[in-house]
Amino acid sequence: MVASVSADPEFVSPLPESGDVLNAPVKPGLTLLDRDHSILAFNERVLDWAHRTEVPLIERLRYLTIVSSNLDEFFEVRAAPHLAAHLAGEHKGNYNVESFERLAEAAHALVDRQYALYNDALIPAFAAKGIQIISHGERNAVQRKWVHDYFEREVRPLLIPVGLDPAHPFPQVANKSLNFIVRLGGKDAFGRENPIAILKVPRVLPRMIRMPAKVSGGKTLFIALSSVVRAHLSSMFPGREVGEFSQFRVTRHSDLAVDEEDVKNLRTALRQGLQHRHFGQAVRLEVSSSCAESLASFLLAQFDLPPQALYRVHGPVNLARVAQMIDLIDEPQLRFPPYQASYPVALSPGQSFFERLQRGDVLIHQPFENFEGVLAFLREAVQDPQVLAIKQTIYRTGADSQMMDLLREAVRRGKEVTAVVELKARFDEEANINWAEMLESIGAQVVYGVVGLKTHAKMLLVTRREGKQMRRYGHLSTGNYNPRTAALYTDISHLTADPLLTADMEAVFVHMASQSRLPKLNRMWLAPFDLHRNLIARIDALGAAAAAGEPTRIVVKMNALTDEALIAALVKAGQKGVKIDLIVRGACTLPAKVPGLTDNIRVRSVIGRFLEHSRVFYFRQGNDESLYLSSADWMNRNMLRRIELAWPVTDPVLRQRLIDECLVAYLHDGRDAWNLDSDGVYHRVYKDTHAGEEGASRTIEAHGAQTALMNRYASRGLQRAAPRS
Repeated sequence: MVASVSADPEFVSPLPESGDVLNAPVKPGLTLLDRDHSILAFNERVLDWAHRTEVPLIERLRYLTIVSSNLDEFFEVRAAPHLAAHLAGEHKGNYNVESFERLAEAAHALVDRQYALYNDALIPAFAAKGIQIISHGERNAVQRKWVHDYFEREVRPLLIPVGLDPAHPFPQVANKSLNFIVRLGGKDAFGRENPIAILKVPRVLPRMIRMPAKVSGGKTLFIALSSVVRAHLSSMFPGREVGEFSQFRVTRHSDLAVDEEDVKNLRTALRQGLQHRHFGQAVRLEVSSSCAESLASFLLAQFDLPPQALYRVHGPVNLARVAQMIDLIDEPQLRFPPYQASYPVALSPGQSFFERLQRGDVLIHQPFENFEGVLAFLREAVQDPQVLAIKQTIYRTGADSQMMDLLREAVRRGKEVTAVVELKARFDEEANINWAEMLESIGAQVVYGVVGLKTHAKMLLVTRREGKQMRRYGHLSTGNYNPRTAALYTDISHLTADPLLTADMEAVFVHMASQSRLPKLNRMWLAPFDLHRNLIARIDALGAAAAAGEPTRIVVKMNALTDEALIAALVKAGQKGVKIDLIVRGACTLPAKVPGLTDNIRVRSVIGRFLEHSRVFYFRQGNDESLYLSSADWMNRNMLRRIELAWPVTDPVLRQRLIDECLVAYLHDGRDAWNLDSDGVYHRVYKDTHAGEEGASRTIEAHGAQTALMNRYASRGLQRAAPRS
């Protein structure tokens, strides 16, 4: 089935070939691409969606705010080493003065493009639809009165301006919070000239406020909280002259660092660390474009930042919070048409999962098929009196989780529940700590994986008594147990009763809970033990086969490729003649199509309506093909510092479905794909660049892989819902 577009359900397409065979020895001199610049390049590709005029207007704004949110996390996690090297005057190593300056230049350029798009295209387009963010100068008398009343009622009670003097030092400013710096004239109540004041704006206040119909004149009008505060600054400093002022926002390094070997209780240590996250090292300062040089310099000095860390923006200092508008605009025609995911096509509502899985494995392709199938599997396990034990990993489930409620119900019903909770899931630490404490309090067995390793594997294992035997049923996934993101991310869920695969799952759960020696697994590859080694061995074997003249093929879909050992293996295999396609959504440091070095390797990124998240690894030697699903990207941390899984899909029908939908479709995408060229730059694909190869599809070329899959599963859902004659 060719990526949701073939009218014939039995049609099977081969993977397209990847360039000419090159039998060249491994050559030195290949310079890898910079990882941080590759991350920024990914955000450029996301921003492209905000530029597309055919995309509904609200969705264009959403993509713009996604880029801002991504940049926030980029600075919180990636910027500190570059900044530290710059401040230390370091000129050697991966992080140095030059790396900081290059990164700052690229980030500034991206931010400038964001605000240019916001001001020159999106804001005028919204205004043409009667949707405006109106400033103080644009408000009429009635609107100003309403804003004044709002300020007095909702905002002023929460504001406390701080005038700076020896008794009132510069206040602690939280990460990514909205603040104002104000230069004051005159003297304070004690006759002193303290010219600088700081006004912190609480996070609890909404950043975008919709004006009521009675004052909006039939339009959809918004006011920014920063504009509300700005209009009333003078009233916050009675008896003083308000001179120059600016909103500002500081981004801080926010990666939690806890020495697991040196703490007695990881959960307690992390909870204490969360208290300090909002006040880590400053790495970026955003101010209004009109901010006086003297105020900007003052702030840079306070936060110990160089001039390159200053971002003057023509608009709100936090575009990510403009996303609050999206939920307040009631204009369906300005959004993507709602997409209703089908119930998993291999399942029937009300059918017993245990009976179905005894007949064979089931794949669920999210979000084209909905997450309800996974929830229904757990729900049946919780309600079935023959189920004795449930084990699950918890990485990112969200603060409001149906799965956690089901696990709680399982405990109440007397089942043995084991939860492997990853406390260090970045920016989800607090939610996971809360879930861990809740589950422990009601009697579940909660463990935190292996010291020094993040548990990133996604597993759910059910043990059921069937007659005189125990039988296991499992769920494995490339993505998280989070119903919200399951509707937004592409992932593969794999339900199985395969005794070899479920035995591997049981062994991994026992290993994580007991720290006992891991037995030899039947089918799974597990990081940090053998996943890395087995991938390299598989790539090397294909290289040897290609050198011997056998036809070989590697196609890998993942979110990031930065591991140097895997890159070296791919380069070597490509030079021996292996045809390699890499579908990498985000950071990729392997340069493609470099003459004499990576001629046989193509790299492409697909950015669509949904976030590409599935990891699929395909290997072919002659007529022998294998396909693995995985929780792991090809990054050093995933291979060596995390508990990660890769497992084979052995059913040939299911394997071909994954080939068609996760690989072929994306290699032929002629709308949402970007190819990495030999110059290290991504260029958008405007047609199917592989059109001469088998499996090419005009439908995918016209609509993109994701849209084609949406159409396929929508039609399948209609067919299932149609009455039988």
